Amino acid sequence: MLNWIWMGMIVVGVLVAALLDQFRGDNGIVEGMFSLIKVGVVNIAIPLSAMMMFWLGIMRLAETSGMIRVMARVVRPVMTRLFPGVPGDHPAMSAMIMNMAANMLGLGNAATPLGLKAMQHLDELNPHKGTATNAMCTFLAINTSSVTLIPTTAIALLAAQGMAEPYAIVGTTIGATLCSTIVAILAVKTFERLPVFRIREGLPVSPDEAAGDRDEDGGENAEPATRPLGARSKVILVVVLAAFAGVVVLEAMPQVRVALQEALGIREIAVQLDAEKPAAPDPGGDEEDPFWQRGVMAVSVVAIPFVLVFFVTFAALKGVRVYEEFVEGAKEGWHVAVRIMPFLVTMLAALAILRNSGTLLLVQNLLRPVLDFVRFPPELVPMALMRPLSGSGSQGVLVEILTNEGIGETIKYTAATMFGSTETTFYVLAVYFGSVAIRRTRHALAAGLCADFAGVIAAVVICRAMFG
Repeated sequence: MLNWIWMGMIVVGVLVAALLDQFRGDNGIVEGMFSLIKVGVVNIAIPLSAMMMFWLGIMRLAETSGMIRVMARVVRPVMTRLFPGVPGDHPAMSAMIMNMAANMLGLGNAATPLGLKAMQHLDELNPHKGTATNAMCTFLAINTSSVTLIPTTAIALLAAQGMAEPYAIVGTTIGATLCSTIVAILAVKTFERLPVFRIREGLPVSPDEAAGDRDEDGGENAEPATRPLGARSKVILVVVLAAFAGVVVLEAMPQVRVALQEALGIREIAVQLDAEKPAAPDPGGDEEDPFWQRGVMAVSVVAIPFVLVFFVTFAALKGVRVYEEFVEGAKEGWHVAVRIMPFLVTMLAALAILRNSGTLLLVQNLLRPVLDFVRFPPELVPMALMRPLSGSGSQGVLVEILTNEGIGETIKYTAATMFGSTETTFYVLAVYFGSVAIRRTRHALAAGLCADFAGVIAAVVICRAMFG
């Protein structure tokens, strides 16, 4: 399916570019294609490799310390229903859980490396290398439609444009992503039963798969021996949890932090550090915002430092050599990024041709009569079409909508909700499947697009009900 869609994007884009004279110039399809694939390698793949090194180091500590098994047991009832083909204690379970949690908190930089690690673990269970399993398709469908508590980027863009209540889209985004997640799960579970998406028998199996996933000693999925947690170790972990609970309070209640700084005599240093920070849009709210909003944002801010400290502490208490194991895990990051690059360049080339050719604008004009009939705001068509294709492109569309004084606030809030409640499905499929060399994607794309469609419709309906 993806083969035909990719070819269709190129052919249609080139034909439309020929009609609209979009071959030449800085905005033409040729320059646009070369520019975007360069951005894909230099600005996406290489920075992603650095993030991969960090998060795969963290995952290595989680695996060697036994944290993976602990996390898997907590949510096993739900996860085993969604992923019946994945053993409850398999490392893929915890990697998927951490990816979903990062997506819910809006931690995009953390979510992608964790998701790539989950795909690697899922591929260990894949009997048909190169073909997506039902578990892979389900994971990507949930990933592209994940419930989002704090759409950080969209809130920051609203705040930067001076919108009165940038946090107003928190509730609408949660509602829209709930709808898209439900549709994604229903769609992926329905599609996997259709004959057209069934895995063909007799597909080749790699030698590594036939031999099984074994370590150097010949054991399957072996983990280094660790010592059990003693009473003192458990007390230390409780202290760490309590400390970070206090940090969340400081983030949610700035006045408490100021009082503590004054009591410790370090207020002047804090003010000096604040003055040295570069100016940037602040997505955070002030003390007048509801406490629950400030609390969720505080959890988002504290999440990554907490994961780092807690996982390192837990592993150290279990007798793991944390530095050495972290380095071993980080070594995988660059190799994963290199595997992704060809898939990323392939998809970005087609996206650039489609975008720079003027195809999206042409489709918008063709759909205008239908959109007027169903009362779908025509101003939102570029966002609905661009969001599954390109993150940077859809962000540019959102900025254009927010800066257009002729567009009402309801449309602006709806566009921001759409941005925060949908995903760049084509990019996600290219990166995640590319990391494990999946060429036959089966029903993953169809389920992802169903989730995007549901998110778009839900965003329009919910925002119309809330904002008028």
